[in-house]
Amino acid sequence: MMDKPIVAARQPFKVDVQAGKAYYWCACGRSKNQPFCDGSHKGTGLTPMAYKADADKTVWLCGCKQTKSAPLCDGTHKTLQA
Repeated sequence: MMDKPIVAARQPFKVDVQAGKAYYWCACGRSKNQPFCDGSHKGTGLTPMAYKADADKTVWLCGCKQTKSAPLCDGTHKTLQA
């Protein structure tokens, strides 16, 4: 059975990424190393998402774990109930 992701933050995480480097975005919301995976998803049925940067740049990674454009923020956090 797959657990639902929990909201880790009600705003995105600003991250400077490097071209060609792989990052593992926490999809479950349980990581203590947000927005990145620390293995806390084990047993949830959820897995981290690999993100490979195509350039050196700043990206906004989803903190609410509800985005439709994972792992990037799409603004869904603005619609969540408190």
